[in-house]
Amino acid sequence: MGTFTIQNVLIATGDDYITVDVQVVNGAIAAIAPNLQLIGIAIDGKNKLLLPGFFNAHTHSSEMWQRGIMSTLPLELWLAELYDFAPIDTEQVYLSALGTAVETLLSGGTSVVDHLVLIPGLELETIAIASRAYKEVGIRAFIAPLIQDESLTAGIPSGESTQNHEAYYHSTAATLEIIAEAVRQFHRPDEGVSILVAPTGIQLCTDDLFTGCIELSDRYDLCRHSHLLETRAQEKLAQEKYGCTAVEHLQRIGFLSNKTSLAHCVWLNDTDIAILAETQSTVVHNPLSNLRLGSGIAPILKYRQAGVNVTFGCDGASSNDSQDLLEAIKIGSILHNVTDFDYQHWITPRQAVEMASLGGAKGLNIADKLGSLTVGKQADLVLYDLTNLSLLPRTDPIGLLVLGRPNNVVNSAWVNGKQIIADGKVTTVNVNELRQELFNRSQWQTKRKSKTVAQIEAHYRTVMGL
Repeated sequence: MGTFTIQNVLIATGDDYITVDVQVVNGAIAAIAPNLQLIGIAIDGKNKLLLPGFFNAHTHSSEMWQRGIMSTLPLELWLAELYDFAPIDTEQVYLSALGTAVETLLSGGTSVVDHLVLIPGLELETIAIASRAYKEVGIRAFIAPLIQDESLTAGIPSGESTQNHEAYYHSTAATLEIIAEAVRQFHRPDEGVSILVAPTGIQLCTDDLFTGCIELSDRYDLCRHSHLLETRAQEKLAQEKYGCTAVEHLQRIGFLSNKTSLAHCVWLNDTDIAILAETQSTVVHNPLSNLRLGSGIAPILKYRQAGVNVTFGCDGASSNDSQDLLEAIKIGSILHNVTDFDYQHWITPRQAVEMASLGGAKGLNIADKLGSLTVGKQADLVLYDLTNLSLLPRTDPIGLLVLGRPNNVVNSAWVNGKQIIADGKVTTVNVNELRQELFNRSQWQTKRKSKTVAQIEAHYRTVMGL
């Protein structure tokens, strides 16, 4: 944990900006004021903007290996195609976690929630190798091992037909024990890696899996993470399974809380929104994957008006094809200018920055430690170069950062006071070597018609009325 002073740096305050010094002592913000005494290393903040680090609050790192190649399909058929690709190995898990961390850092994120896809039979090894990668880079990692206990076809409504689904390869009890062991081995918040309980969603998980995750969350004080109502098909499936909405059901079984973050939340009604506000659950907005997969536009402005905490995620790099957090924040802000004609509800750049930082911290129940430039909080900080061409001319720095097309604007970044970006370059890993490894372990591909997609497409079209 570092001790340093950032001198003459611009920070946002109210509707304005001021130039201050920021002292960091033993990894925490110690003072913010003009003309402070130099403590530790001097960092030149002139012509730079300091913000708290953002959260990439929902992604799947290992999907990096399929980015750019996935067909233009809705989620249920896209998933079938994704499952049809050759399984990844632990070395690919390692490289894609490194890549996800680096891309997140270079777009303003200092924390990542990785809804980590596990290699069948090598679940703990998958978590171990991703944990190692994140520790090497130095990003703050929240590893949410993606678990389910139902087969892929169970995620599509049955409609009028009777569907028989293959048994999942692990029992519910065995899956929960893997997560319990992962917590014992890898849950080390003080070392920058936390484990979350993370059932993939109501579409592929039984109530026994959800309640088992609740028990683990309570026993070990873990946050909870899940997909929720990403698609219209999932909305229909919830009514089929429960006779009520998915949100009503999750509230009934006790999954929703101030420790719960829920990715997507596209197909919720007003009653559902009120429940999320009442339970203090967080919505993670993933606008790019929702658009890419045709899932819909989440009613983010309604959530905010109801008092629901909202933050941003990139989602996996095969449903977004990028881990550019600034891009997700921009699209996730201005997209909603067409969903509500009352412009007073639209998301301003400063609100977007707060959603990406403090909103992310709230979603992980650590807003007392992270998410704002506040004395006493941990120093997860990002310094932006305001002389960069994409942040010029000098108008509103946060406006340009959110509404522009920033490119290579991160000058420095610290996590828990440790500097991991200096002069625009990641200092903890060799990015050129990473690029070469990602290139060598992959090959040019062309799109293909997935056998699995072909098998389920007719049923999907029928139940969705297509």
